[in-house]
Amino acid sequence: MRRRGIAIALMTMVAMTLPARASAQKLVFLVRHAERADAGAAPQTDPSLSAAGQARAQKLAALLADAGVTSIVTTEFVRTQQTAEPLATKLGVAPETVAAGNTAGAVAALKISHGNEIVLVVGHSDTLPAILKAYGKADVTIGDNEYDNLFIIVPATGTVSRLRY
Repeated sequence: MRRRGIAIALMTMVAMTLPARASAQKLVFLVRHAERADAGAAPQTDPSLSAAGQARAQKLAALLADAGVTSIVTTEFVRTQQTAEPLATKLGVAPETVAAGNTAGAVAALKISHGNEIVLVVGHSDTLPAILKAYGKADVTIGDNEYDNLFIIVPATGTVSRLRY
């Protein structure tokens, strides 16, 4: 945990010292929503987080509390909003909601509306690969039971790192 915190702090410092490019964020943290409450049961359309998911959301908030996040973007689904909620509350940031079904539009809006910011994006196993591809990282697969990926994107350099939390 300490190494991950140090890695995130270093990447944040590097991103903040890079020259700003128009319509590109300083840094993007990208995660899948935390564990769903309907795991092992009949899938629901819009489930809440399980107890494990709530714990992971708290862990994410602790991990990114000092990372300089100024904007948070989630989809319209409860599980993404609940994943972002602890960090949003801690930072006093109101999350922005984008449609999960329009990844290209969401990426375009993200680049335009949040230029020069450090942004947390909370998405889904099927939207994260498309967002990563839009930032130059191709062929990423997120398994149905993978909730611990934290991607760190530095748009100015095209660097994408993948950590587990």
